[in-house]
Amino acid sequence: MNKTNKGNFFEDFRIGQVIRHATPRTVTVGDVSLYSALYGTRFAVQSADSFAQAIGYPCAPVDDLLVFHVVFGKTVPDISLNAVANLGYAGGRFLAPVYPGDTLTAVSEVIGLRENSNGKSGVVYVRSTGFNQDGIEVLDYVRWVMVRKGDVNAPAPETVVPTLPAALAPDALGSAVPVLDVANWRNDLSGSTARWGDYEVGERIDHVDGMTVEEAEHMLATRLYQNTAKVHFNQFTEGQGRFGRRLIYGGHVISLARALSFNGLGNAFQVAAINGGRHVSPLFAGLTVHAWSEILDTQPLPGREDVGALRVRTIATKDQPTSNFPGKINDEYDPSVILDLDYWVLIPR
Repeated sequence: MNKTNKGNFFEDFRIGQVIRHATPRTVTVGDVSLYSALYGTRFAVQSADSFAQAIGYPCAPVDDLLVFHVVFGKTVPDISLNAVANLGYAGGRFLAPVYPGDTLTAVSEVIGLRENSNGKSGVVYVRSTGFNQDGIEVLDYVRWVMVRKGDVNAPAPETVVPTLPAALAPDALGSAVPVLDVANWRNDLSGSTARWGDYEVGERIDHVDGMTVEEAEHMLATRLYQNTAKVHFNQFTEGQGRFGRRLIYGGHVISLARALSFNGLGNAFQVAAINGGRHVSPLFAGLTVHAWSEILDTQPLPGREDVGALRVRTIATKDQPTSNFPGKINDEYDPSVILDLDYWVLIPR
């Protein structure tokens, strides 16, 4: 009987395989405080019980991306312990609010497989779902990850690449937000006067600030989510690898970019969906993250007069301020770009 877990390799996955992930995780106010300390997030609804209660929440909900990372972390020992890199996301929906004291679990289904041409690795597509202690779905999303083969001679599976939506429709948004009393939304406390009607399609926002990542911070963050991917922790092995050092977890970059976006999107209090995302290049400790955003769409929510949706594309860079909006020209990204994220946020009307 093998008592240790070496993780799944590419050849271990099968289409339709369902994996229930170990270690339920109760999210506490301590986790919320540590998350704030790591990223400096300032959105008022998640920061203050008093603000959240005034507009209709029972208390301040847990930051949406903290929920995402906890659910993601559950999946790592089974999906990406032997990953080369996490590649992207699509179809992510935040389905119910999470509050301190809620316990999260996760289940994944393999929906796609594609071996790489080098025969040494392949891409695994999974749909992962997070549940609370009552069995209510709080989050689901698709991600694809490049995973090493344990046996390079193992036969390639039949290639199956799932068809994924370019973006979620507005009627799929908003279930994680109760009907709000926006008359009690105080702009002086939220830090922004801009509401849904103040943003225009095509508008670009330089979030101005930068944040340098330290080695201890990104390792502490990844451990907070119980994410066990070797590439983030083990300098003994990673020092002998492709980059010679530990990779920063891609979700760390997403949270940094989201926190930086407060300067310009301060009232965009909830991430409602992740339409798609790509980790364009790796980030390492000692580099400084900047971010800018473009408004791709503005949509009312069916039956809701309290909040509207903004479809936002946020680009994060390393060691490159974003006043000139570095991004993608034709098919090539600016060398500084590390993240290209397409998502919906909700904002009071």
